[in-house]
Amino acid sequence: MKATVDRGELLPDELVLELVNKRLQDDRARGEMGFILDGFPRTAAQAEALEVVAPISFALNLSLREDVLVEKCLGRRLCSKCGKNWNVANIYRAAGAGTPEIVMPPLNPPDECQGFMTVRSDDTEEVVRNRLSVYQAQAGPVEDFYSARGLLVQFPVTGGIPETMPRLLDVLAKYSRGGEKTTA
Repeated sequence: MKATVDRGELLPDELVLELVNKRLQDDRARGEMGFILDGFPRTAAQAEALEVVAPISFALNLSLREDVLVEKCLGRRLCSKCGKNWNVANIYRAAGAGTPEIVMPPLNPPDECQGFMTVRSDDTEEVVRNRLSVYQAQAGPVEDFYSARGLLVQFPVTGGIPETMPRLLDVLAKYSRGGEKTTA
């Protein structure tokens, strides 16, 4: 699995569905009332198969301009000492015709981590762009799948975690009210 992901490719649907189904069964056995899936389903076939496993209340599509996404991926760092993730990219894009301002300051590591920063092997521009190309080719049909069912919620990302998280939590709360809800 690691070799496939390191090349920026997707795992086979059957494997991913087996893993997701097992996890959802385990969670139900522990009394969980709902779930959030991050980055899944990635194909329309996965979305169709997921409907068989669990009812979906809404699908949240987080969107970010490709140039910003590439820069953020290339800025990711991992501390080999403490294991925490950081991001050294400092991004500012002025608002333009039809595009919002994007402000994402770096999440710099503390001094004690500075000498231990590593870059993920799959965070090269070539692999990131390949991963995005694969994603874009398959994301359209997934968006269409949930849009046709009236379940797609668009969420443009325009800031870093401190600015985005409160807005994201508000959207999640809004769409998950009213009983047992699940999110893809």
